Amino acid sequence: MTKIVVVDNHGQFTHLEDRALRDLGVDSELIDNDTPPEDVDADGVVLSGGPDMDRTGESAAYLESDMPVLGICLGMQLIAEELGGRVGGGEYGGYADVTVDLHSEDDPLTGSLYPETRVWASHADEVKEVPDGFERTASSDVCGVEAMSDTDRDLYGVQWHPEVAHTEEGDEIFENFLEICAGN
Repeated sequence: MTKIVVVDNHGQFTHLEDRALRDLGVDSELIDNDTPPEDVDADGVVLSGGPDMDRTGESAAYLESDMPVLGICLGMQLIAEELGGRVGGGEYGGYADVTVDLHSEDDPLTGSLYPETRVWASHADEVKEVPDGFERTASSDVCGVEAMSDTDRDLYGVQWHPEVAHTEEGDEIFENFLEICAGN
């Protein structure tokens, strides 16, 4: 059975990420973000959303592990910032229902949702520039980088929250990430 750890960055929906994975039949464990990667035995890592980049604990260390990583909201922003991208304030602000345009059917994380999907996202902060090695895989009218992928390093991120009911095809993001983890 695939095991995924959800690194808790103090987001209000973090428990729902863990629950969504369990509902898919995954052995999922919610762990404190002060847990170092060497203490984790898992097939993949979800870096949760959260309120503050200064409260992400050991989250950045998971980017150097051999496990695939999916960053959600703040988790994606952390990936971008740590690896040389740029994060800044969004023009739109708080949570909203957004139509996201997917850029490629071939992306292992978001491609199955091509050409578009409806999501629930916060744009208080967002990725403004993806790091080297990443491809921008989704955008919207309110955010230029709604998702990004580095398939060579199995690092992925989405600005939206796939774990909430307002996101129409959220389970599919988790299912696609599980396939990535199974192939690693």
